[in-house]
Amino acid sequence: MFENLNWWEIGALLMLALLIFGERLPKVIGDGLRMLRGLRAMAQNATTDLSRELGTDIQLQDLHPKAFIRKHLLSEDDEQAIRKPLQGLFDDVKNDLNGVKSDLDEVASAADLKAHRDDVSSTANSNGAAVEKSTPAPRRFDLDAT
Repeated sequence: MFENLNWWEIGALLMLALLIFGERLPKVIGDGLRMLRGLRAMAQNATTDLSRELGTDIQLQDLHPKAFIRKHLLSEDDEQAIRKPLQGLFDDVKNDLNGVKSDLDEVASAADLKAHRDDVSSTANSNGAAVEKSTPAPRRFDLDAT
């Protein structure tokens, strides 16, 4: 919950709470903690009642619809039967995308070689010796990052 707050922001919130509630701050904190314990107890009681009604052990994270169906309505064989055609499709798409990626990598490396050859083209100086013109190297971008 507070993973995005740094110590300065937490301190500022505590000072703001102290200014708003003043001497009542310990009572307000106690009331808030009591309310939090009450909410946890209500959630635990609800899961216990649901487990008793369904005749199975249910945890709070099992109440997510996907997890509930997977755990309580499908057997492992049913789940594998559902996953098998989709896994084949997933593997086919993955292989196709890997092929496209390798083709793009080949085109990108060929384009880099051609650009590099164009940048390193020689010009003759007054003595007839070849002089390479210096140009900054082309920027390379990480294709996987975009």
